[in-house]
Amino acid sequence: MATPLKFAGLLLLSTALVAPAALAQEVPAPADATTSDPQAADPAAAAGRSTAEDPEAAPDISVPGSDIIVTGRRSANVQKNIPAVVSVLSSADIARTGDGNIAGALGRVTGLSVVGNGYVYVRGLGDRYSLALLNGSPLPSPEPLKRVVPLDLFPTNIVSSSMVQKSYSANYPGEFGGGVINLTTNAVPAESFLTISGGIGANTETTYQMGYSYYGSKSDWTGFDNGSRDIPPALAAFFASGERISSGNVDTTAIAAEMVRFSKGTVQRIKDIDPNYSATISGGTSFDLGGSTLGLIATAGYSNKWTTRDQRQQNSITPDLSALNSDFQRVTTDNRIVVNGLLGLGLEFGENKIRWTNLYIRDTLKHTRMGLGNTQTQPTSDIMEQDTAWYERQLIDTQVVGEFKLSPAFSLDVRGGFANSQREAPYELSFEYIRTNAAADPYGNLFVNRLNGNTGQTATVSFSDLNEDLWSGGADLTWKPSADMALTAGYAYVDTNRTSSRRDFQFRASSDMPEGVGVLRPDLLLAPGIVNYYDISLIETNEGNPAFRATLKNHAGYGKLNWQILDDLSLDAGVRYETAKLTVSPLQVFSTPGASTASTQLDNDYWLPSGTLTWQMRDDMQVRLNASKTIARPQFRELIYQFYFDPDTNRRYQGNPYLQDSKLFNAEARYEWYFARDQRFSLSGFFKKIDNPIETFITLNGDNFVTSFANAPKADLYGGEVELQKYFDLSSMSDSAFFSTRRLVTIANYTYTKSKLKVKEGDTTAVFGASSTLATDYFRNGSPLTGQSDHLVNFQFGLEDQDKLSQQTLILSYASKRVTSRGLANQDQPDVYEHPGINLDFVARQGVYVAGRQFDAKFEVRNILGNDYEESQSNGTNKVIYNAYNYGTTFNFSLSTTF
Repeated sequence: MATPLKFAGLLLLSTALVAPAALAQEVPAPADATTSDPQAADPAAAAGRSTAEDPEAAPDISVPGSDIIVTGRRSANVQKNIPAVVSVLSSADIARTGDGNIAGALGRVTGLSVVGNGYVYVRGLGDRYSLALLNGSPLPSPEPLKRVVPLDLFPTNIVSSSMVQKSYSANYPGEFGGGVINLTTNAVPAESFLTISGGIGANTETTYQMGYSYYGSKSDWTGFDNGSRDIPPALAAFFASGERISSGNVDTTAIAAEMVRFSKGTVQRIKDIDPNYSATISGGTSFDLGGSTLGLIATAGYSNKWTTRDQRQQNSITPDLSALNSDFQRVTTDNRIVVNGLLGLGLEFGENKIRWTNLYIRDTLKHTRMGLGNTQTQPTSDIMEQDTAWYERQLIDTQVVGEFKLSPAFSLDVRGGFANSQREAPYELSFEYIRTNAAADPYGNLFVNRLNGNTGQTATVSFSDLNEDLWSGGADLTWKPSADMALTAGYAYVDTNRTSSRRDFQFRASSDMPEGVGVLRPDLLLAPGIVNYYDISLIETNEGNPAFRATLKNHAGYGKLNWQILDDLSLDAGVRYETAKLTVSPLQVFSTPGASTASTQLDNDYWLPSGTLTWQMRDDMQVRLNASKTIARPQFRELIYQFYFDPDTNRRYQGNPYLQDSKLFNAEARYEWYFARDQRFSLSGFFKKIDNPIETFITLNGDNFVTSFANAPKADLYGGEVELQKYFDLSSMSDSAFFSTRRLVTIANYTYTKSKLKVKEGDTTAVFGASSTLATDYFRNGSPLTGQSDHLVNFQFGLEDQDKLSQQTLILSYASKRVTSRGLANQDQPDVYEHPGINLDFVARQGVYVAGRQFDAKFEVRNILGNDYEESQSNGTNKVIYNAYNYGTTFNFSLSTTF
């Protein structure tokens, strides 16, 4: 196993900032690390039924207009009978791959890839082109950079099914570029159950290796702060006053003296990082009320995971990449704690169902990073960085869905929901120390921070807060005038309101502060005595636009026809009308209003037609043709003219208030052959034309690279998919009892996608605050869309017992290189590419009996081949490593039992 910090010099030099054991205790280990991630425990088993017991049961799916999703010959095969191009992951599918969250499970679906922290790309289109729904209702995002919720927030144990629809139909929202991902939660259990599971895991790059952290508070292991990160009194009073620091009326020294303490500002080495562990408890029961059934399901889960990354990060500002602007080795240790709970009530009476779902997810990241490197402006000096942060993401969702069969001819779906998401990041502390290595400098062999704001001599602290409320409602009425026709009309309303604030401060010392003071570690350098004695002050570096409000109000209505024209020919067609008002505007936080013009007012309406023609040439074979028009709106954070640093990608972002909606034309042809139960072959081709696609570009702000967004003129995307799912009965291979009930499982899919930006001389784009409006200054003609891989491969190969729980599965995935960022604007630099490569996993699940009770034992090995992460920029001669590190191989073991 490699030491997380291969750069041995950083181990030695970091001593200047890292508290030794003599000064403070080591970071306390989380209590009772006794259990892998059992979050991927089979949800079907958690609902009181094994997948082997009911292999033909249709997965529970709750979507707008749900009465029309299965037409013609009704059967359990939803993927075959739904009048659209879909992929459905049942609880059995999710359990087989063993993924702990829905993002990981969806990464196995044809044409889907997971990029970054849980954002699903459909057919190479970014997460802005994907829509996530829970039981047919929208969800807000707790991420400042996204309006789409990251799907790694959802443990698999709370989801009954995941449906991905890749062809648009009018019953879904019009923001449907790549596809919609609908998660359906468990409702009424088949029988009473109580499932308890626990797990433990280790990673070769992290577990029992050295890493970094900081104390924080005693309750950090729970994912909840105990109040130690509350805004200090002097800063709170300053916020309430409405004063500007630049006015000269604020005592910033008093504020600075309360900012940095040992618990939040002192990085400590952890000699042996603890294993990952988690636990889940799920229970449910149903009550016969005489003619109706009331179901109750509750789930609670906790996981604690450590990740250490030894990263090489570089960038260049020269067109030929011949010189590096910065070159750093950084070690990041993240402790991620996820707490989740679900409480669901379901009432079934006759053909009617009412589902009330309450969901709580809290995802906390304790982030620590140390870095050592140099910059082009200080080529002979060494710069040391220290960053500590605490990110809280929280999602609360409550929704009611009613599916009513009013009569044989009429059915009604109604739904309403409220969701709140929050993200708080108090005390993002960042320090830079410089060692000049100059013989003439009396402190040239020491790391010094003079707090003068120059490169390598800075100290900053940021407080950011995001709150988003989302109200949604809708109704869908379906009338079946005959057995072969259904007419549906529906209405949907979404009201989203987000407030986002970020206050950035820099500590500044006067020139008469002795240089020797600057060698102190951060908590001593900014201790109250030092701050007061040397009159260390604060400046606010983002006084112009510290807070924004963003709103989206969307009304939509649609009409839809589902018609079985002939026994072998059906048509699903409709049109949706949407009107939406999207606004982003600065919030007044100071008594004297600012003069910012960084606001957005979009008021658009669209008619969005769609149609799917299905020819069922045989009972087991059919061809689909689909065409539609859809849209993609800019996300809130892409519009907000405010800096935001993403520690995961090491990128600084800033929005563009001038962004416009993207418009898409979509077409697809698909052949499907369902040659046996749960077995199929499909082949499809697709094409998308995009007007005004939103793409990223990079500019320079001082010495900092800044990623922003702009509308490219046009783009085309096309490709094809092939999928095969086949089982082979092994009972005839041998007389051995081992093979008598086993079958071989093979699931393979491949997606080819090609995209091209279309930019020509004279094309324009709008970028706030920029002097150029030429699209060719930001985009290169023929470049692929951001995040799109030409090739995606998923292959599952395993053994499965048909009578009892016993599964052994090898899972291979491959994604070819994909653009993550454009080269520096106006420098004709090559794009930055990520190289995902090949990943191989192994998952084994086995039913075992202990003391007369059956347990579900699961063993996982992830990244068996030791695939590494690399994001780089190359022109064939020179290469710049934007971000590179080793994932390591992960081992998980979990055990669960159902009472």
